[in-house]
Amino acid sequence: MVALTSTLVSLAGLLLSFGATQSFAFDNSRNDNLAVYWGQNSYGATHSDQANWQKSLATYCQDDTINAFPIAFLNVFFGAGGVPSIDLANICNVNDNSVFPGTQLANCQFLASDIKTCQSKGKIVTLSLGGATGAAGFSSDDQANQFADTLWNLFLGGSSSTRPFGDAVLDGIDLDIEGGSTAHFTTFINRLRSHTNSASKQYYLTAAPQCPFPDAYLGSVINAVAFDAIYVQFYNNYCGLTNFNNPNSWNFADWDNWAKNTSPNKNVKIYIGAPASSSAAGSGYVDANTFGNIIQQTRSKYSSFGGVMMWDASQAYGNGRYDLAIKNCLTNGGGSVPTTTVAPPPTTTVPTTTSQPTTTSPPPTSGPGNCAGVNAWVNNVAYNSGDKVVYAGHLWTAKWWSYGDTPGGAAGDWTDNGACVAAKAGQLIKPHYESKSVPLELPVKTPAPAGTKSSRFFKV
Repeated sequence: MVALTSTLVSLAGLLLSFGATQSFAFDNSRNDNLAVYWGQNSYGATHSDQANWQKSLATYCQDDTINAFPIAFLNVFFGAGGVPSIDLANICNVNDNSVFPGTQLANCQFLASDIKTCQSKGKIVTLSLGGATGAAGFSSDDQANQFADTLWNLFLGGSSSTRPFGDAVLDGIDLDIEGGSTAHFTTFINRLRSHTNSASKQYYLTAAPQCPFPDAYLGSVINAVAFDAIYVQFYNNYCGLTNFNNPNSWNFADWDNWAKNTSPNKNVKIYIGAPASSSAAGSGYVDANTFGNIIQQTRSKYSSFGGVMMWDASQAYGNGRYDLAIKNCLTNGGGSVPTTTVAPPPTTTVPTTTSQPTTTSPPPTSGPGNCAGVNAWVNNVAYNSGDKVVYAGHLWTAKWWSYGDTPGGAAGDWTDNGACVAAKAGQLIKPHYESKSVPLELPVKTPAPAGTKSSRFFKV
């Protein structure tokens, strides 16, 4: 009898433990999820106070606020040695950290423990491809298939001797393609799905198109293959959060209709993508109270609503835990998804675009200190004379061809045009895209001695 009682107690304990684990597991079907990008130190790109620069990934996993972390970015698909290149700003990069022999792939294996810590708390950690500046694309279906195999082996459930995050297995892939061609991306996704669908682990596929519908770059891709969630960037465009009350601009209805009538996955979730502070994007930031009202109104009308995407973790923490304030808005009335009927396609007077994101005004001209629409400096991208970048809150212009030399550094490759001037209130920004690539003929760089790491990314 004692033995039986002991066995029942042990079984009950196991069931409780299993239930607790399940209750904290990521649930893509919910409508109160918060996804926050990490890896680019966006705060550091616009602020000089290093105390608030990006911290380790585990720092942002200490509470239940954030549910998903897309690591940004894998910004070069085919770099030196034919393998990808990643740059995680002040955390891990090819200048401050070692690289795998014959490549420009940074060895960030010290991040394995952080990744596994976040996963143990029921959060998913994915890898975001592309970014506003990056060499991301394919020349053929064969190359797309090859890249899918490479990602599977380097970051997901496969195996390789050059795994940048060691034995940590990421939870999926995010596409943030903001320039160039998306030819062969459908082949890439289908090949990636062939790997993930046969695995015992749950993997997620997400994309981050801009809000003009259909998206100029990812529109055809998300129409053709199934995604689990779409992180729509409702900023830097006419359809941003600041125009929520303008029915000719705010277009969540278009995305909801797409989710229900066009997406191959009719259970796909649509997230409202937002800047985590006024310095995180050219336009589109709203205060937490305003955003909370937008969340409640949108969620009550559209069953595809899945939560909020935020750019980025460093900006959210630097803005008084904006992430926590928005999470509180999400959990107030969120959770299970209401059952709704599919509405007919909405009518809108906003013109669609097939080549470039649409704005209601022309993009500002970059001048001294005017950083609107200018990309951040990236250390594994080559720049030509006259190229402009944002670095450490300043606008810089390349004097000549430059690769891997920090603006303001000893090489003297860049002219400092002055501190960035904030965009005027209500100014509509058209993102600026660069088509850059890693110059493969260069010898592999020897990492610089450890020192103050840099901050270089400003997502537009």
